[in-house]
Amino acid sequence: FWRRRSLRWLVTGVKRQIMISKQFFHTLQAKVREAELETDAELVTVLAPASDGYRYIPTLWAALLAMLTPLLVFQLGFWLGWYEILLVQWSVWLLLSLLFHWTPIKMRLIPKKVRQHRAALMARLQFVEQGLHRTRDRLGVLIFVSVAEHYVEILVDDGIAQHIDNAQWQQIIDDFVVRVRNKEVEQGFLECVERTSAILTDAFPATRDQNELPDSLIILDKP
Repeated sequence: FWRRRSLRWLVTGVKRQIMISKQFFHTLQAKVREAELETDAELVTVLAPASDGYRYIPTLWAALLAMLTPLLVFQLGFWLGWYEILLVQWSVWLLLSLLFHWTPIKMRLIPKKVRQHRAALMARLQFVEQGLHRTRDRLGVLIFVSVAEHYVEILVDDGIAQHIDNAQWQQIIDDFVVRVRNKEVEQGFLECVERTSAILTDAFPATRDQNELPDSLIILDKP
């Protein structure tokens, strides 16, 4: 398997749904294409609405609270038969399941470590699926954003990791986070590509005419 260095950040205050304008889509593609004319590295950008559907955890929370329903009924002084209790439990489970699958509530029910793990896993999966581990001289760079988890990560292949210190990527991530918090995702993406390009151009200036991977922003389907 490939060796790589990764940087990640959990971003707060971002809406799950982000509308990407057609103009931004083309502008980002042009930025990536322009960057790759100046460096031998290959840059890929990926945006995911979410890294997992997280369907089981809200359902488990609903089931747990439904199991406590008989205690609440008795505390309130209601005396119901076993059939009525069962009917109440099923009703509570169904209603809470629907409520807890509403995204703003659902994401609050998912533990932070689980969200971070799922997003990190998706980033690595995309690194492989987009072919970044197969680039010539192993100079692949992935900029990955998962909106629901408020997660941003940069993954670089071994050829880059051996020559560029993590601190340089971290500053780019820090500034991208500020942009995302201010709901300036498009501008943050463009700045991230420009600054990443500057670092790559300095370390790996273009020596050949090539374009191994897609330049356009890859938007993943909702899981």
